[in-house]
Parts: sequence; C-alpha cells; structure tokens
Amino acid sequence: MGNLGIYFIFLIPPMILGFVIQHRLKTTVARQMQVQVANGMTGEQVARMILDHNGLSGVPVNQAPGGPLSDHYDPRARTVNLSPGVYDGNAVASVAIAAHEVGHAIQHEKAYGPFRVRSTMFPAVAFASQTWMLLLLAGVFLQIAGLAQVAIVLFAVVVLFQLVTLPVEFDASKRAKVQLHSLGLVAGGEEQGVSKVLSAAAMTYVAGALAALSQLAYFALMFLGNRN
Repeated sequence: MGNLGIYFIFLIPPMILGFVIQHRLKTTVARQMQVQVANGMTGEQVARMILDHNGLSGVPVNQAPGGPLSDHYDPRARTVNLSPGVYDGNAVASVAIAAHEVGHAIQHEKAYGPFRVRSTMFPAVAFASQTWMLLLLAGVFLQIAGLAQVAIVLFAVVVLFQLVTLPVEFDASKRAKVQLHSLGLVAGGEEQGVSKVLSAAAMTYVAGALAALSQLAYFALMFLGNRN
C-alpha cells in the first residue's frame, strides 16, 4: 500500500468523524438555545450561584470577548469566562455550558487529579504544539531523521495532553449535572436538554483525541516504522 493509501486510512476517517461531531454539537447547542429554563436565570446567574454554593465566591464570572463556544475556565486567573450568548442567555444550553465551566473551577478547588496533571503539563504542551510541526518539516526537507523523531516525541506530548483532557471534561460535565439538579436550577425536561448539550460537547474531545492518536500513529509509521 502506498503512502497516499496509508494517509487516507489513518487521517481521513477521524477528520470526517470530527466534522460530523462538531456539526452535531453546533446543532444541539442551537436547538437548546431556543429552549428557555423555567426559572429564567441566565448563565451568569447560574454560574454565580453554583460557585457561591461551593465556597468559591472569590471566583469571578466574566463575559468573554469571543464568539459562541468560546466559554472556558482560566486556572491561572481563576476566572469563569462565558461567551455573550451563555453569559446573558437563559436557555438550557446557556445554563449547561455555564455549569460545565464552573465544574472546572470546582475541580481546581478540590485538586482533582487529572485537572492537576493537565495544568502541570500545559507549559510543556504549549511549547510542543508550537514547535513539533516545524521540526518535522525541517527533518523532512533537510533529511535529518533525528529532527523528525524529536518532532514525533513532541507531538506525542500533545496527544497525551488531549487524552488527559478527556477525564477532566467528562468529570466537569458530571459535576455540572449534579450541581444543577441538587440546587434545583433545572426542571425534569430541562435536565434532558442539559445532558444532550454536555454529551455532544464531550464527544468533540473524544473525536479530537482519536484524530490526534491516528495522526501520531501515521507519523510513527512513516518516520519510525521503516527507517530504510
């Protein structure tokens, strides 16, 4: 089998899967953005209530400047940052996403193991993600096998980071559901919508990890599997 055939086997299916899952996420979020929660609370209010209930009154909830799905928790600044549609929105999707990001803040406070590992890895991953492709290209064009091998090792660090991210994201969603239910912030039918949003979001991380693993396997086969 030629290199082109190997490329299609390792890289194209994960890419297609990623597009499908990303489309599903956008569709699910858009649908649940049309369903308002009965209590009328916004994502910011829900996030604030969950944070305060967990003794995290010092963690601010900010409106992020980014667009949809730019929501995130910043462990360095210890801030929950919500996109405008989530921050001001009172839809099921807004509440689900806000609660998920607060889940990360709770992980941070409780020193959740995988969260700590991911935070520790971040500086190395930031370096690896910026340099591995440059080293790989340099190794190929300059025909220096050592550079390509170093590049693959660096990319392996990036892939490991994505794998560690999986339990972090799944756990944050689990914490979000527990908090929303225990505090009575969503009704019965709304809980199903929350689960749909969080499940669709979680699958994007799974697809990303699978794609990264396939890419790593491809590079390892091309540059390490046959050195002759």
